[in-house]
Amino acid sequence: MSAIQLRNLTKTFGDFTALKTMDLEIADGEFMALLGPSGCGKSTTMNMIAGMEEPTSGKILFGERDMAGVPMGRRGVGFVFQNYAIFTHMTVRQNLAYGPRMRGAAKAEIDRRVGAIAELLQLTPLLERNADRLSVNILQRVAIGRSAIMEPAIFLLDEPLSNVDAAFRAVMRTELKQLQRQFRQTMVYVTHDQLEAMTMADRIAVMDRGVLQQVGTPLEVYNNPANVFVARFIGAPGMNLLRGRPAESDRGLVVDLGPLGITPPLPDELAATLRGARGDVLYGFRPEQVALAQDGRGLAMPVTFVERIGARTIVHLGQGEGAVKAVFDNDVGLSIGQTAVVAPLSSSVRVFDAASGLAVRVG
Repeated sequence: MSAIQLRNLTKTFGDFTALKTMDLEIADGEFMALLGPSGCGKSTTMNMIAGMEEPTSGKILFGERDMAGVPMGRRGVGFVFQNYAIFTHMTVRQNLAYGPRMRGAAKAEIDRRVGAIAELLQLTPLLERNADRLSVNILQRVAIGRSAIMEPAIFLLDEPLSNVDAAFRAVMRTELKQLQRQFRQTMVYVTHDQLEAMTMADRIAVMDRGVLQQVGTPLEVYNNPANVFVARFIGAPGMNLLRGRPAESDRGLVVDLGPLGITPPLPDELAATLRGARGDVLYGFRPEQVALAQDGRGLAMPVTFVERIGARTIVHLGQGEGAVKAVFDNDVGLSIGQTAVVAPLSSSVRVFDAASGLAVRVG
């Protein structure tokens, strides 16, 4: 196993800054997801960890060992690419055995390791099949197996499931986590898919435009986003954000949302932090953490669209900057044209400074 430390890491390509000063520690045996949209710098970060790119400045350490000048082949990392990189003229068995054979492992040891990894990745019935006769799904499974069989201390995966179908992605999310637990590897997983990050990772590093936005467990980044970008990016749908101003009422501190009315009272600790603050804020709440108000105390908004997607229904409310989404059970009795009065659950409300986009922290 090996910890990874990124210290003041930067990367530029000419005038373009792909990664701005990044500090990140990944513990021994941790599953860390680098999550963000295309162009955010996550693959560049992984390429530098692997040794495929040299940092412009800063340090990469494996444990206490500085990786400056250490080539990829001597870093002890396994790498799986978005586009599977296997030998299509070989059988599955030959592909899996390639790495141990090149390192001079004994035949009995190669057979043992091939059998074990094939069993884990459900490749045993396909061991004698030529790779050029396999589906894309199975090819990516072989690519993962060929790297994993080397049992690297550090395993790097760059969007390995982005080219496979949805059903296969669901299966592989479980298998990759089992693989990491079995070999106790330090795993760094690059993805733009928050579902992959949320279901597999021990912690998530959220990135945007070359900047590390937040690092935390899946629940931490979901429940307590550090800023507006994380709030909107994490969640399906993302967090609702409505502009307003803190205001006193006979029920406590609320947020005046202008034409939308006033919000339910803010939780006491959040109200104490905001009381006396000047300037606009963004009132945030998750679509899943909304109830239909029974007493009429909530945000009255017209229903503009209803998405019924099996076990749940996503209701679109309002328009323009005042539009929000709310998630209910599939039997919710709302339809287009109705007015719904919705009340965010008090404990789930988050407030952000409208100017900086940063979360307002209690206390």
